[in-house]
Amino acid sequence: MTETVSQAQNMFGDKLYQIRARKALPILVRQAASRKPIFYEALATELGMPNPRNLNYVLGSIGTTLSELSLEPRWGEIPHIQSLVINQHHRLPGEGFEGFLAQRMKEYQNLSPADKRAYLEAYWHEVYAYPYWQDVLEACKLAPASSGASNIIEKAKTGKSGGGGEGEEHRSLKEYVSNNPRLVGLPTHTRGRTEASLPSGDKIDVLFEAPERLVAVEVKSRISDDVDLVRGLFQCVKYRAVMEAERGFKSARYSIDIFLASGRCFPESLRSLQNSLGVEVMEVLSQH
Repeated sequence: MTETVSQAQNMFGDKLYQIRARKALPILVRQAASRKPIFYEALATELGMPNPRNLNYVLGSIGTTLSELSLEPRWGEIPHIQSLVINQHHRLPGEGFEGFLAQRMKEYQNLSPADKRAYLEAYWHEVYAYPYWQDVLEACKLAPASSGASNIIEKAKTGKSGGGGEGEEHRSLKEYVSNNPRLVGLPTHTRGRTEASLPSGDKIDVLFEAPERLVAVEVKSRISDDVDLVRGLFQCVKYRAVMEAERGFKSARYSIDIFLASGRCFPESLRSLQNSLGVEVMEVLSQH
């Protein structure tokens, strides 16, 4: 993969990967503004790509473009925003970007996965802090990414939606999730607590407590409408902030993961909002 990335041309051409790179860069700028990385699978879905593996040339093209722009004095060194694209298992970029990081830090490839993630997060701060991303888009003649979710976000503020609340569908799905920790990648002997309390007074639908890891799940049943799903995404954001604040106060080192469990197919129209907020969604379409 390293070789193919280095061979990628800049995005100003008619090859399929160049066209996709021009679509991907605004999405990555959106993620930088939200200070959230994005999984390969999620980016591929937004781009309409069936195979995330084909992103190697796309991301390589973005990297080549940014390197070429960096040669112009007005930009300074543009941080490589494609570092925000990570795999879901290791939470690290692919081999192509690892080669770039190894150029910055010779010992990088010998680091443990945990130390690699720590180094990567430090590099992300450079990406987030770079003040000229919108100018870079303009220089590339690209429009900012739009989630198309503004109207439904406004509706979510009203408190009116269909299928929300503690009905039988919601209770059933909540119990199913709490009894199936494999849904969130935990051992089968782990059991979740329902209606777990947070210091803010909020209650998490399901909370799994594993060694060095907390996993919170907000549940939306199959009868929840799109407005209720949007509200669920923002509830996940709130829970994560509160849990991270409590972890900091305790000076603890456990990891925190937040999921939205949807009892229906998650609508494609909300994918960009989901990615922007950095919330993982799992579809629980069967309870057998």
